[in-house]
Amino acid sequence: MVLRLTGMQKRFGGVQALVKGDLEVRRGEVHLLLGENGAGKSTLMKIAAGMIRPDGGEMVWQGGRVSFRNPAEAQRAGIAMVHQESLLAPHLTVAENVWLGREPASRWGVLRRGEVESATRRLIEEHGFPLQPEWRVERLGPAGRQLVEICRALAHQANLLIFDEPTSALSDRESSEVLRIVQDLKLRGLAVIYITHRMSELREVGDRATVLRDGSTVFSAPMQEAGDDELIRHMAGRQAEGVFTRTPLPPGKEMLRVEGLSRRGVLEDINFSVRAGEIVGIAGLMGSGRTELCRALFGAEAADSGTILVDGRPVQIDTPRKAVEAGIALAPEDRQSHGLAAGRPVGENITLASLDRFSPGGVIALGRERAETGLIANRLRLKASSLDQEAGKLSGGNQQKAVIAKWVMRGARVFLFDEPSRGIDIGAKREVFELMDELARQGAAVLMVSSEMQELTGIADRILVMKDGRIATELPRHASQEQILRAATMGVTV
Repeated sequence: MVLRLTGMQKRFGGVQALVKGDLEVRRGEVHLLLGENGAGKSTLMKIAAGMIRPDGGEMVWQGGRVSFRNPAEAQRAGIAMVHQESLLAPHLTVAENVWLGREPASRWGVLRRGEVESATRRLIEEHGFPLQPEWRVERLGPAGRQLVEICRALAHQANLLIFDEPTSALSDRESSEVLRIVQDLKLRGLAVIYITHRMSELREVGDRATVLRDGSTVFSAPMQEAGDDELIRHMAGRQAEGVFTRTPLPPGKEMLRVEGLSRRGVLEDINFSVRAGEIVGIAGLMGSGRTELCRALFGAEAADSGTILVDGRPVQIDTPRKAVEAGIALAPEDRQSHGLAAGRPVGENITLASLDRFSPGGVIALGRERAETGLIANRLRLKASSLDQEAGKLSGGNQQKAVIAKWVMRGARVFLFDEPSRGIDIGAKREVFELMDELARQGAAVLMVSSEMQELTGIADRILVMKDGRIATELPRHASQEQILRAATMGVTV
């Protein structure tokens, strides 16, 4: 046993984030830490990593009782955390980020750059990371940045690595590389705590699992003794409902048609259509052009050429305003930064795209705005302490509902969802998918980008697979994961 947390407690203002957090981690194991958003996982791990101090409980590290005052103390003891959101300095090189704050210097305070790069190169080669010490971090994708974070942790000679949803922003191929690295760390005798919402990763990487719910540990067992339904039941506090599978509708009239859409170096000759009542999936590896397609259709990155028709009418979309006026809505991949005004109240976020409805004379009719906002929030089952709560403080699932509510209020008829379930717990995923299905049943056309192939095959009516900025092929809804992956990597189907 390298780490034991017993009865950990933590309160933030009026919210009891941890009631009784218990966890035991052994050397040479990957320990899964599971639970819905708000269960207390991140709080418990921030205590272990020295980022926050508990209000109660006991922490034992390598046989001795400890209480870290800051992350530096935890790192010196051998505990490092690889965060979901990158904490790197993008303008610095890989090597400079790995040794940031611990740079070897001469007696005159001059950085020994050669020593920094050599040490980083040895670390990279030892673990087989596809990196170079001199590369600038700002030019790396999400997967590369995750590897740099791992290098930093290893450079601290960590005995315990905490991974907080390391694959949430990665493609299937990139996720497989991270999982390979996690397994390699385990074989080298390190202890790993792994937080994930991806059920597909549990059996591939985990040895034991601990489940938190409402701030307390409710279950812990070896993975071979825990079934998926049992884990979901403990996480949700109810019987597992399974993955949401949509019953398709007869498609209605064509709501969106795209012809010859191109953007130099990003998209090439994109052609497809989506009908009312349809959910069309977009698959592809990271960098295949999926997000870029959504942004082009929404006018965030205007295309160089091509035609877009909405409800049979050609529209010129070179700004988001024109997309909104045409009835197109985007729920972006990064909802915190690009989908919400995170520091503003939930109610303001819902009416953000529809202020003209409530201010015909230039003054907002606050009573009518609040009444209609409440109706939509209730209809979408958006859970918030009140409409005055800051949107950024909602759970991931309720943030996504707030984004959807904004476009429902606007009356959008074409919805673009870019990774709609990213960072959302299992119960909330189902609710978001049910909302997407409801939108389609009410006559909207839905285009959904997802890196989760199980989501695509369960929800989409058909799947467009992108590769190198083009649509490589179209597959039926019940295509196999092998077919999707083969089309995404090779541009062909089996």
